[in-house]
Amino acid sequence: MLLSLVKKDFILVKKYLLILLIFAVGAPIFITTKINFSSGGFLEFFITVIFIEYMLFNTVSISEDKYKASALLCSTPYTRNRLVKAKYLFILVIFVCIYIIYTITSFIVPIGIERLNIVTLGRALLIITIFWGIIIPIQYQFGYEKTKYIGFTFIFLSPFVVPIIIHWLQSKNINFQITLPFPQIIQDLIPCLLALLIGFTSMFVSINIYSKKNL
Repeated sequence: MLLSLVKKDFILVKKYLLILLIFAVGAPIFITTKINFSSGGFLEFFITVIFIEYMLFNTVSISEDKYKASALLCSTPYTRNRLVKAKYLFILVIFVCIYIIYTITSFIVPIGIERLNIVTLGRALLIITIFWGIIIPIQYQFGYEKTKYIGFTFIFLSPFVVPIIIHWLQSKNINFQITLPFPQIIQDLIPCLLALLIGFTSMFVSINIYSKKNL
């Protein structure tokens, strides 16, 4: 049933999928040719993912807000719990798809797009999860119209601010690596595990908010 709801969201945005597929391939290539420092693929991947996720999620939100789809869906056998979970799964599916596209592009394109390791992938997932972990509950609480500029501001500033932050951290030799008494593979997976924890926490908050909403 969750997959049916995710499929519904992709149907709502189907006319943009080809354009965003081209963007998913072209954006990492463009960013790689423009930056003069190595981010381990983080910058190229992060900007691509956050932009595409925002465009697709925002398009779905506009459609649902315009046609009062949430109220209609709640009158079907779909529970509010499942409706919320489907939104988070929608974001995760987009992330995985872009990772696959990015990886294939890095193997095919001969300009040296950096391939992601598990740590870099985890950091991107963590930051993106924090972003959506804040945005989605706020949107459920206050509605799309009152919150749409929060996400837009972050997305608009990201291509300008994130490269500056990464370059500054590298110049100061700051890497946030903390040695813990765990095997290396566990330490490498910590960003992914934190992302899962934040994601599930945010999802439960959203479920609690949405279950009390008067539609």
